[in-house]
Amino acid sequence: MINRYRPRIIIADDHTLIAEAFKGVLETEFDVVAVVNNGQALIDTVCRLNPDLALVDAYLPMLNGLDACEHIRRIKRTVKVVIVTTNADRDTAADAFRRGAFGVLPKTSTVAELQIAIRIVIKGERYVSPLIARDTFDLQMEFEGSTGFPGPLTIRQKQVVQLLAEGKSMKEVGLDLTVTPRTVAFHKYRVMHMLHLKSHAELIQYAMKEHMVAFE
Repeated sequence: MINRYRPRIIIADDHTLIAEAFKGVLETEFDVVAVVNNGQALIDTVCRLNPDLALVDAYLPMLNGLDACEHIRRIKRTVKVVIVTTNADRDTAADAFRRGAFGVLPKTSTVAELQIAIRIVIKGERYVSPLIARDTFDLQMEFEGSTGFPGPLTIRQKQVVQLLAEGKSMKEVGLDLTVTPRTVAFHKYRVMHMLHLKSHAELIQYAMKEHMVAFE
């Protein structure tokens, strides 16, 4: 009989009942190799056990889940992180993806959605719950195929840079692209971080150098 590989998962949540509930749901399909209750323990356990995925509460003690996620993506790039949060808002989701998360779920999600999200992320794809603001979905799509580390600019990022370089405000760019100013700001600062640009002026200089915008 062939033994089918079961992806290995670590659960990080400081609420014991929630952590045990997650474990009970997931261990029928996956190997839950550890349950931890703070961010530092999560990082230590990830380094020791090298799981396939970590299901992480955004607001862990000692080191919050978002900071832990960013650290994990730096030291263990093969480990995928799914953030679960009581704050089902676009800002939290955007921050999670910026820090390298592969998925974001509110704690009000159903068991079925949790299982689906884990399967999708295990395959290397991104997942954001439809319960989170639609605007976040636009942000998440920009990360499809991304490792969370510097790489070529996406089409949307180029659009944002071009419009900003043309002198438009974030609000005006948002209206042109049918997104909110928060989304525009997220793309702008993501690009600046990727390209190591320190100011808006340097961003404009980059756009001109790359012939993204022409001035008469």
